[in-house]
Amino acid sequence: MIDVELKRFDDPEETRVFEKGRFDIVRVGGLTIGRATYEPGWKWSEHVSPTVGAPLCEVEHVGLVVSGRAVAAMSDGRVIELAPGDLFYIPPVAHDSWVVGDEPYVSLHFLGAEHYSK
Repeated sequence: MIDVELKRFDDPEETRVFEKGRFDIVRVGGLTIGRATYEPGWKWSEHVSPTVGAPLCEVEHVGLVVSGRAVAAMSDGRVIELAPGDLFYIPPVAHDSWVVGDEPYVSLHFLGAEHYSK
């Protein structure tokens, strides 16, 4: 018999903390799902880059913006704004990201969470 799993981000299995942000990990049903929570002023190249030793993020992402706004700036010059309710795909190419405005940004990551900020 297969067991039902119930998990909550209130009790994550792993939390990766960096300046102005955190990335909570929950593993459920064979998936690794992440919740990104970033304060206003957070920027990947400033606040995560030093901990991972790479100038830009190269992790592939599929996610959903829960609240707040952020920008994903691709190395080819494309800049995409992410808003609440947006489902997004960011390819595994170099990109930066930052919070826009004065509201915290929260998103769920269904692909790429296992490797994010490591």
